[in-house]
Amino acid sequence: MGENPLESTLQHMSIHNHPRITPILLSTLYTYPENWRAFKAQVAAQYSGALLKIASTSPAFTFGHTNRSPAFLSNFPLGKVPAYQGDDGFCLFESNAIAHYLSNDALRGSTPQASAQVLQWVSFADSEIIPPASAWVFPTLGIMQFNKQATEQAKEEVKRVLAVLNQHLNTRTFLVGERVSLADITVVCSLLWLYKQVLEPAFRQPYPNVSRWFLTCVNQPQFKAVLGEVKLCEKMAQFDAKTFAEMQPKKETPAKKEKGGKEGGKQQQQQQQEKKEKKKEEKKATPAEEEMDECEAALASEPKAKDPFAHLPKSSFIMDEFKRKYSNEDTLTVALPYFWDHFDREGFSIWHSEYRFPEELTMSFMSCNLITGMFQRLDKLRKNAFASVILFGANNDSCITGIWVFRGQDLAFTLSDDWQIDYESYTWRKLDVDSEECKTMVKEYFAWEGEFKHVGKPFNQGKIFK
Repeated sequence: MGENPLESTLQHMSIHNHPRITPILLSTLYTYPENWRAFKAQVAAQYSGALLKIASTSPAFTFGHTNRSPAFLSNFPLGKVPAYQGDDGFCLFESNAIAHYLSNDALRGSTPQASAQVLQWVSFADSEIIPPASAWVFPTLGIMQFNKQATEQAKEEVKRVLAVLNQHLNTRTFLVGERVSLADITVVCSLLWLYKQVLEPAFRQPYPNVSRWFLTCVNQPQFKAVLGEVKLCEKMAQFDAKTFAEMQPKKETPAKKEKGGKEGGKQQQQQQQEKKEKKKEEKKATPAEEEMDECEAALASEPKAKDPFAHLPKSSFIMDEFKRKYSNEDTLTVALPYFWDHFDREGFSIWHSEYRFPEELTMSFMSCNLITGMFQRLDKLRKNAFASVILFGANNDSCITGIWVFRGQDLAFTLSDDWQIDYESYTWRKLDVDSEECKTMVKEYFAWEGEFKHVGKPFNQGKIFK
């Protein structure tokens, strides 16, 4: 990239706190400024003794430009950050993989048991903390529209997460073992925006063990070197419509044609070109798109592909309108009647899914991680699908089933290579939309309540794809 390896972004990490260190030579982490996902790798490097150069500003890295270049995409096909490149050319994407690579044995877990526990908490952060944290925090930052029902649900999920952590930390200083591990680094970084933005004193008061542990971690020199001084929220941030409107891309108003001959025409063309260039620069400078992508928002940075549903006739059923009803109003009295009143039987189909390998399902949070991971990989299907997928049972005795609504009469997964990663792990059965079986399943799965006679296990928790 031509950047100076001795520039101020070079970080030299302290190594005296952890044994068995394998130094890693000078390497580069590409990211945008204040990316909490990149913080995981940076803090891990602080503990392991790695020499890590942070490329987050021009000319080393310009978000929205560098990560879309052919050279960058040849190493990191998704074009997402953080992205890691070693001095030997070794490349990694995905923040957890990068943090793991930059860690040492003590951070990763020095025994098989400790290593598994670290992985457990890393997975816990991804599946249990990030989704509700994003749903709650992002609207307060102006990068996501506010949804009252989603926010209230997110608050309850955050309370559940904090309760789990609080109980675990009741007799422990750190999550795994007697010193900081990658588990602490990952969970702290995942909770960071919650503590800075919305966890006001009254909200965090029932979870003193979590706050004690969080403050212990962020005040370690290795954390401080990356995060700086972390100031806890004093008053819960709220959604601000004006801020959200300012964050949205501005639509250009076509310029009025003016008389003035050739010279006037040239001047007008030049002004329009300058406006286009300015708009491009503003887009490059905004990292919100990438953050939202990581929390199940659309990948705005990717080039637009052909619509896989373009061959289907226009439908009278407006999926987005149903989703608004489902998100903002009562399911049984408003959303469900709306669904059946407007459902297009020719343009849409309803399917039942069941995970093929229930014997492989162990811990409930890991099983939910399977569902969340699938939803994330199907991000571009959201506009033309809706699903309620439920985990039934308990640890080591569970199953995953769901109800899916797709555009068209066939399974949608075959329409795009990007959608075929997970679907073969499930059995799929098309339902007769006029049957009592279908109406009962739709009601129970949409409302997350009922007898679920076809399952034979109690409801554990559910995930909505919308």
